[in-house]
Amino acid sequence: MDEDDKPASLASPACLLHEVDPDYAGLPGPTEPRDWPQVNRWRKAERERLIAARLAMPAERRAAFGAAIAAQALAEIGAADGLVVSAYWPFRGEPDLRPLLQTLAASGGRTALPVVIAKGQPLEFHAWQPGDPLERGVWNIPIPAVPHPVIPDVVIAPVVGYDPACYRLGYGGGFFDRTLAALPRRPRIIGVGYSGARCMTIHPQPHDIAMDMIVTENGVVRPYDCTTRALT
Repeated sequence: MDEDDKPASLASPACLLHEVDPDYAGLPGPTEPRDWPQVNRWRKAERERLIAARLAMPAERRAAFGAAIAAQALAEIGAADGLVVSAYWPFRGEPDLRPLLQTLAASGGRTALPVVIAKGQPLEFHAWQPGDPLERGVWNIPIPAVPHPVIPDVVIAPVVGYDPACYRLGYGGGFFDRTLAALPRRPRIIGVGYSGARCMTIHPQPHDIAMDMIVTENGVVRPYDCTTRALT
């Protein structure tokens, strides 16, 4: 079983849709038992499908989509002066937001990258801006060569998949939700991904933490959008 697919005690409901009409969202009600093994199998298969789809996307299209996502994320962040913003090093076809980090740093923001410390442990965020030295971390993903832990005000997180309630399907390591639960204060969380990664639901589990929004090349998805549709 993947780490983030194990039942846990943390919860962060994205909107009130599950209280209004669970069937509308295609989710089990709060008292209905979940078929965890089935959900885990579905998540694994969906990860593989979505990653394969984005890797098959032409590089030029990924670059154009990444630029559109970066522009919309920048608009959502607003004035960066004084903010600590963490993004990520692109991996397996993820949107490349390194130019966004450069823009934020030039605007007075402090930028950072996530660092895997150990399996089963929360991520750390270390200060880094384009031009600073890097070294290879877990999975050979570059990380800051000089450790400088920071607490981000904004976390930009790539998604493998997402749903209308802004729950994130990740890689299955459980790092992201574990990290958010451990931070001394909750940052603003912006998920980023391609619109083709949208799922009807990721079948969120009790420990899953929803994003404040998901930014795609086609626009911004906010969790309260699902409540609005349910009530109209």
